[in-house]
Amino acid sequence: MLNFFSLWGVGLSGIVFAGVCLVSQRGSLFGILLSLEVFTVGLYMMILGVWGSYWSMGGLCLIFLTFGVCEAALGLSVLVSLMRSNGNDYVSGFTSSNF
Repeated sequence: MLNFFSLWGVGLSGIVFAGVCLVSQRGSLFGILLSLEVFTVGLYMMILGVWGSYWSMGGLCLIFLTFGVCEAALGLSVLVSLMRSNGNDYVSGFTSSNF
């Protein structure tokens, strides 16, 4: 029972921390992507804490982790593309005409 509450608490605090960072982040795209990754890891910890003891839900955790990795890879590719085209990763400098 302690394992459930500790994983759930860590996941919830990670989600809250990522939400605060995401709302307060106004500078770079890299910071926004990092806060989204913390949000994904926090959600994964909560799912693992709730359904980690059930063997039949192991596939759900792997599917969620796979989507999280795909999201990270897409975000990194967008970041690299914008860095090459603009020279910086500031969110305020992005317009739709740059793409």
